[in-house]
Amino acid sequence: MINKIGQIMLYVNNQDEAVNFWTEKLGFSVISDENNGQGMRWIEIAPTKDAETSIILHNKELIAKMDSGLNLGTPSLMFFSENLEKLFNDLSSKNVTVGEIVNMPSGRVFNFADSENNYFAVMEKSKQL
Repeated sequence: MINKIGQIMLYVNNQDEAVNFWTEKLGFSVISDENNGQGMRWIEIAPTKDAETSIILHNKELIAKMDSGLNLGTPSLMFFSENLEKLFNDLSSKNVTVGEIVNMPSGRVFNFADSENNYFAVMEKSKQL
């Protein structure tokens, strides 16, 4: 039985640039930066060090050469924020491309683009008690 999502694989063109975007613009932390000594590098990032789910940044070109049959497209990710407007303003001030805040049946949401023009969404959601 599956009881949680552990890691999300994000295949990027430039791992260093991706790490800089997620850490400097979004405030994520690098959990680990591993290299198998044969050119394969993977970087684990997460919004907090104790987050249950993390993102693994892989080199898209290298994974494609492995012909593993993996879908190398960007996953559609929905992040949650307790203060949507503050995050929106913070990302805007850091020159991150953001869409307008819109009201959806499930709550307020906006999207943003990473340094490779992959779009992700953020929804306002307060902590559950």
